[in-house]
Amino acid sequence: MNFLAHIYLSFDDPEITLGNFFADHIRGNKFKHFPDRIQKGIVLHREIDTFTDSHPIAKQSSKRLHKNYSHYSRVIVDIYYDHFLAKNWSTYSNVPLANFIDSFYDLLEDNYALLPLATQRMIPYMIADNWLLSYAHLDGISKVLDGMNRRTKNKSKMNFAILDLEEHYGAFENEFTLFFEELITFSKEKFISLCED
Repeated sequence: MNFLAHIYLSFDDPEITLGNFFADHIRGNKFKHFPDRIQKGIVLHREIDTFTDSHPIAKQSSKRLHKNYSHYSRVIVDIYYDHFLAKNWSTYSNVPLANFIDSFYDLLEDNYALLPLATQRMIPYMIADNWLLSYAHLDGISKVLDGMNRRTKNKSKMNFAILDLEEHYGAFENEFTLFFEELITFSKEKFISLCED
């Protein structure tokens, strides 16, 4: 899953949210210096990714893209799924998406010194362009995919994946809806067990 889903699946716990958000910027077990609940957020992030990568519905979404994008197809699906979460936000939260995101940006700024260097470098761009809110619209997703393609030095051709999303929009949205219900249940159980330790 991509940024918005990981933040949402932290269940409003600030420290879990931080770890769950920046876990991709942490290598291996080099996170023992963080406060305990941030460590648990990192572990939760990895559990979510493992569940997603092995889930038959997410695999089905990825398979539809594999011919054109090879191993990048999973990354593209993560971005698509964040789009559907943002677009259908009111189904999953009583807090308006803009308010939820503003609170998250405040959390980042309040804890800036704790963040890994790679995350610190990313934050100004994320906030200035309001990446998370832009996910709700196809033009926002198109910009994300363009940026991802540039990062691969145009090897991934991910900029064209907006066309695949438009062509198979209903199928991807249906897969997201079915999958995300299962992911919420899984993540809640992991969250509870981590927080009980």
